[in-house]
Amino acid sequence: MEFTENTKLKDILAAYPWLPDTLVQLDGRFKIINNPIGKMLIRTASLGDACKKAGYPADKVIEELKKLIAAHEGAAT
Repeated sequence: MEFTENTKLKDILAAYPWLPDTLVQLDGRFKIINNPIGKMLIRTASLGDACKKAGYPADKVIEELKKLIAAHEGAAT
């Protein structure tokens, strides 16, 4: 999957269902992903929207997502 600021969060989480738990372990602020309000927001939000809201630069988040996915996929083989 290619990540851009326009990539929908619901698509990312559908492709990588393990990702929310990993994100929460990295930073407690990601707990919102697992609560009802967060789940509602995920349906329509893009990666860029989430980055703006969290105050993270999108390019850094995309880079970190790629690293997490590569590490997870490497561990699975």
